[in-house]
Amino acid sequence: MNRVPMTVEGAESLRAELNNLKKVERPAVVQAIAEAREHGDLKENAEYHAAREKQGFIEGRIQEIEAKLSHAQVIDVKAIEPSDRVIFGTTVTIIHMETDEEVTYKIVGDDEADVKQKKISVNSPIARALIGKEVGDVVEVHTPSGAVEYEIDSVEHL
Repeated sequence: MNRVPMTVEGAESLRAELNNLKKVERPAVVQAIAEAREHGDLKENAEYHAAREKQGFIEGRIQEIEAKLSHAQVIDVKAIEPSDRVIFGTTVTIIHMETDEEVTYKIVGDDEADVKQKKISVNSPIARALIGKEVGDVVEVHTPSGAVEYEIDSVEHL
């Protein structure tokens, strides 16, 4: 079985969602189905069908999260001795060699990636170029618009 890297925060977020689905959403939809059943004829009962559809979504999401957590290799980057080397979970500041534009990304698992929050997947082209490199190294990232060079400015274990 392949282990999938995940940060501590990512695992906690999934556990919180799972807890909410099991303790809040699932009982609420079961209650909605019971109430809709009381309205009689189920063939033409929109509330019943909507509640059953929502129940299917909730159960599917519960299974999906449980599977992700069972395959997760949770990595606590704060517990790893800090160094200048880029590894999974580190927060990396890079400088665009042509524009001097500075950008900071945290390297996370696929499910945690969110560019708006500056979290990039370990499997993204930028992260793949950065992993294993050190502060001061220049890396070439292949983008749809061509190759771009970045210098690694800092690596933090946050």
